[in-house]
Amino acid sequence: MSINLTLLIVMGVLYACGIYLILERSLTRVLLGLMLLANATNLLILTTGGYAGLAPLFSKETDPGAYNDPLPQALILTSIVISFAVTAFMLGIIYRTWALARQDEIQDDVEDRRVAKTPSYDAEDDAIVPLETSEFAITPSTPEERLHPEETETPKTAKSREGGSA
Repeated sequence: MSINLTLLIVMGVLYACGIYLILERSLTRVLLGLMLLANATNLLILTTGGYAGLAPLFSKETDPGAYNDPLPQALILTSIVISFAVTAFMLGIIYRTWALARQDEIQDDVEDRRVAKTPSYDAEDDAIVPLETSEFAITPSTPEERLHPEETETPKTAKSREGGSA
């Protein structure tokens, strides 16, 4: 099976343009990029289906290898329906943003900029976790045990120290 070079070039151009448009800040350009990606994917599925053959209607005289595979056609129909639904959803979002803000560009708000400037250090993630994290641990009774919670005896450690199974 040889692949049609023209379809591959067109598919590559569609993918490249679609990815470029998705990375834009305009919702209309994002919609156009999604549509280009959907069409490029349809071409990809079409090229993987192989050459055109006979319709998949059974006849005793026809060689089974001469039939066309119906699976890529079904996948393309499914892809068309999904891309239509995504297009309709994006058109609804574009209409809503135009009705509310009279603009198509997605703007950074103050919270986005604050999150972008936040350092990656998180005190909660980098905190020291005690050895026993069970909710059934024995609470420290003396002030010294409260200062060093890792030395607090739990039912597990007490049983294993006495020779029982843990």
